[in-house]
Amino acid sequence: MEEKNINDFSKGAMWKNILSMAIPVTAAQLVQLLYNIVDRIYIGHMQGDASLALTGVGLTFPIISLITAFSLLFSSGGAPLCSIERGRGNHERAEKLLGNCFCLLLITGCLLMVVFYVFMKPILYAFGASDVTYPFASSYLTIYLIGTLFVMISTGMNMFINSQGFGKVGMATTMIGAVCNIILDPIFIFVFHMGVQGAALATIISQGVSALWVFHFLTGKKPMYKIKKVCMKLNDLKLILDMVSLGLSGFVMAVTNSLTQIVCNATLQTYGGDIYVGSMTILNSVREIFTLATQGITSGAQPVLGFNYGAGEYDRVKQGIKFMTGLTVGYTVLAWLVIDLVPQVFIGLFTSEPELMAVSIPSLRIFFGGFFMMSLQFSGQSTFVALGYSKHAVFFSLLRKAIIVVPLTLILPRFMGINGVFYAEPISNYIGGTACFVVMLLTVWPRLSKDTAAKNTAAKNQE
Repeated sequence: MEEKNINDFSKGAMWKNILSMAIPVTAAQLVQLLYNIVDRIYIGHMQGDASLALTGVGLTFPIISLITAFSLLFSSGGAPLCSIERGRGNHERAEKLLGNCFCLLLITGCLLMVVFYVFMKPILYAFGASDVTYPFASSYLTIYLIGTLFVMISTGMNMFINSQGFGKVGMATTMIGAVCNIILDPIFIFVFHMGVQGAALATIISQGVSALWVFHFLTGKKPMYKIKKVCMKLNDLKLILDMVSLGLSGFVMAVTNSLTQIVCNATLQTYGGDIYVGSMTILNSVREIFTLATQGITSGAQPVLGFNYGAGEYDRVKQGIKFMTGLTVGYTVLAWLVIDLVPQVFIGLFTSEPELMAVSIPSLRIFFGGFFMMSLQFSGQSTFVALGYSKHAVFFSLLRKAIIVVPLTLILPRFMGINGVFYAEPISNYIGGTACFVVMLLTVWPRLSKDTAAKNTAAKNQE
């Protein structure tokens, strides 16, 4: 394959390269956010049992997170590796990564859809559903699962668009689906009076449009690496293992996020009932609003860091890590201050019911108490993923959620009551964020310095 001099991240200032990717990715994340929460906003303001409907939809989040997790298992490993191989000039292997990822997404998507249809009822009750909220959860999920393949293709393969430097095209993927969803939601929910089923139908139609856009682009003329049948053959076990090994980080993060939601909902149901499960749905929605910029910055930085690492530009990688970290820390401190000052503004987006507002406002302040420390987790985690440190990435994905949050969620309510569930989040941010970033500084940073020195010595010897 002939190399094209496009999106060469080894040229120009690192901060400009990162922003060139981060801005469209963040814009895409913003639109994706609207995509994800617009259902909840409309449902939370329906006539009748709005709070129960919102709680029911919230109970489906762990399943939606699991679908996303399997998408990330392949794409969040394949896309960074694709960036590294592009930096090295190994174009055949880069395109093979893309094709294998696409094939694995198709196979896994079909399997997940069948499993969740068959075991939907016991799964939802295990996740904290009650006899009152189960009908809403089931109605939403029955339709949502039809679009499983659409979700996996649009989410997973869009990462390969970004990894090749087409940030604006990646942004368009999300924008197209989000705009469709925003338009269709009120039509199906309020005009056709379809309730939560209308919200789910709007979502899968929108996801289908996004998936078609991704497929059209990755089979077109612009990208260097395209979806090709010859590259979809799963005959290179090492390539698959490399992709899955690195992708385990994103997979584990999504799975543990799902596990945390399950444990939180079940514990809240035990100690507080449906009203607190509904409150957690709102809190998670507000967190999505404020983490989108951090995710956009770190996601945008990954292909830039990976390309420069593959190209042997180790000093530039260090510059990129510094800029990414400084930007995310500054943003999360500001976000935390805003949330602490006016929590009612953000709770009011999702409900106008006084009882749910009264429960959610103090809970939100507790929940976001250590939000700014999450920036260290995101920065350290993204560095590990971008540079191929799969074991470190997986461990720190497990640490914050599975090893810290889940046990605390089960233990703290015994001593602190219902608030113990909400305190588990900031405690995990302090411990997990600090540990992840410090280990990154102790492992990645010295290695980059050593590689830079070796490169400079080799260059002098050649002279």
